[in-house]
Amino acid sequence: MLSAKRALVTGGGTGIGLACAEALTGAGAHVTVLGRRAAPLQAAIAAGAAAEAIVADVRALPLLAEFDILVHAAGAAESASFLNSDDALWERMLDANLRGAISIIRAVLPPMLAAKSGRIVTVASTAALKGYAYVSAYTAAKHALLGLTRALALECAGRGVTANAVCPGFTDTAIVANSIATIMARTGRSEAGARDSLTRHNPQARLVTPAEVAAAVLFLCSPAAGAVNGQAIAVDGGETA
Repeated sequence: MLSAKRALVTGGGTGIGLACAEALTGAGAHVTVLGRRAAPLQAAIAAGAAAEAIVADVRALPLLAEFDILVHAAGAAESASFLNSDDALWERMLDANLRGAISIIRAVLPPMLAAKSGRIVTVASTAALKGYAYVSAYTAAKHALLGLTRALALECAGRGVTANAVCPGFTDTAIVANSIATIMARTGRSEAGARDSLTRHNPQARLVTPAEVAAAVLFLCSPAAGAVNGQAIAVDGGETA
C-alpha cells in the first residue's frame, strides 16, 4: 500500500509513535523514527519497526531528507490545577505539543508541496476536542495543535498534501502510566482505582491501545484517504460521541 513511500515518525521509539512506525513499515513504507533518546530508536530498528533513526529534538532539527509522510507523535503531558500551573509548565506544554509540531512541519512541508504529494498526521488527543480538569496547559496546547492542523489542511488543499489529526482517548502508554502513578501519589488510591479514574471516561471502560491509534494513522496515510483533509479522528471508544 505504501511501497516506496518515505515516512518520518516523531516520538517513534515508544508508545503511539512506535506503533505508527510498525504499522507504516508493515504497509511497505521506508520509516525513519525521530526522538531525543537513542536507545528506544535503535530498539525500534532492531525490532523491524523502522529502517533508520534520527536522534534529535523536534525543536532543534538537523537537515532532514525529503519525506512523503510525516506522523508527528512526539508530545508530553503534565497535570496541575490551573492556579498551580506556572509559566514554566505552560512553556513546557506548548513547547512539547505545539512548537515541536511547528518546527517539524516547517522542515518537511516544502518538499511535499514541490512534489505535490504528501501526508501529514498529527497525534493530538481528545484533549484537543474537549476540556479536562487539571491539565489546562496540555489541553490548550492540544487544541492549538488541532487548530494548526486544520489551518494547514486548508492552505495545502489542492496542492497534493493533506493534513489530519488523530485524537486518542486515554491510551496504554508510558504517559498514562505516569498519570496513574501521579494519581496514586496525590490521592492515595490503589493502582486499580487510579486506572479506573481514567478508563471511566471511555464508554468501553478500557484504555485505547497504541495499535488502534496506529490503524487510524495508517488509513490517513494511505491512498484511500486522499479526500480526507483537515479532520480530527477520535479514537476513544465513544468518549467524544
